[in-house]
Amino acid sequence: MPFEHGSFAVTIFSLPEALPENYLELFSKFKAGGLDSVKDEPQIGWASGQDILETEINEGTAICGGMLYLGLRKVERKVPAPFLNAVCKHAEAVYKRENHVPSISSKEKKEIKEKAIEENIMKVAPAISSVPMVIDLKGKLLYLGANSPAQIDLFLGHFHTTFNMEPEQITPDWYLANEFKVTAEDLPNVVFSAHNDGKVTTGRDFLTWLWYFSEQENGGTLKVAQYGEFGFQVESPLTFAVATKEASGAAENTLKNGNSPLRAAEAKAALTVGKKLRKAKFILERGEDIWSGAFDADRFSFSGLMLPEGEEMEPESRFEERIRNLYIFNTALGVYFRLFVKTLMSDKWGDEEEKIRQWVDSRETM
Repeated sequence: MPFEHGSFAVTIFSLPEALPENYLELFSKFKAGGLDSVKDEPQIGWASGQDILETEINEGTAICGGMLYLGLRKVERKVPAPFLNAVCKHAEAVYKRENHVPSISSKEKKEIKEKAIEENIMKVAPAISSVPMVIDLKGKLLYLGANSPAQIDLFLGHFHTTFNMEPEQITPDWYLANEFKVTAEDLPNVVFSAHNDGKVTTGRDFLTWLWYFSEQENGGTLKVAQYGEFGFQVESPLTFAVATKEASGAAENTLKNGNSPLRAAEAKAALTVGKKLRKAKFILERGEDIWSGAFDADRFSFSGLMLPEGEEMEPESRFEERIRNLYIFNTALGVYFRLFVKTLMSDKWGDEEEKIRQWVDSRETM
């Protein structure tokens, strides 16, 4: 499973309240069923995060490294279309011969197809997938190993069914509401060029500001209480977009090929016409510890996230160490975001904005 090793996608949530004491019983109440009961309708339920086939939920199967580690498992059977079409075509031919008719009605075709599915569905091996989840019970943080809207919506729906509670994704709006008591509309629009459509896209503003901050402020150096000094770098590929989130096509472009896009004329041109970073690779450093991945500013989620090389060798201790490093990553990113918002809301923002525009205008290009 992705949280145990390698890179992974992750979206981070805050729990509005602690889970009830009987949380294992509630997860077990909505656990995944047996594979033999799966037919053509998907079966969705909780399973162990360590073993996708393990549906008994208890401390031994659901707790790892002091964290709650489960997955929302989805199992379904589907007769392959080429095989189903062949079976239906054969059955239709037999029907026409036996009934001495030249054609078959739509109703009869439907009945033949339903019968073909019913007779063959259990011959098909079930397809199994799982969206992993880790909950830091003390910190009330939930790490979801997914960043697609469909997977997130499915997960949130099932979590709400289980606990009558909906985790809150940690996004710019979450920080603004919980820590600054403002909304995005209360912030000034970050203007990187003379082109200004007056629309605030906080995630894109933040990511683009991080790029500026990393180049202008000693490699994006920032001290994080209890965890030391961090540096932040933006790397390619870089995806630029105009302020409207729904825009596509010419309103969005991606620059690739190593680090050169950071200094490419196209990057300067994108900033000059008012585009902002929607997605970029990044590196977060603390001494020899390195976090890297791709940051999607609109979804405020991460893909290909790599954690620092750990020192622990025993599996459970290594898992605990990785989740601790994930917690440190979230903490550090939050410190960067808070600095961004405090800068926006300060009476010196006009001076800072002018520096940003000078940074765009004076960029050397290759």
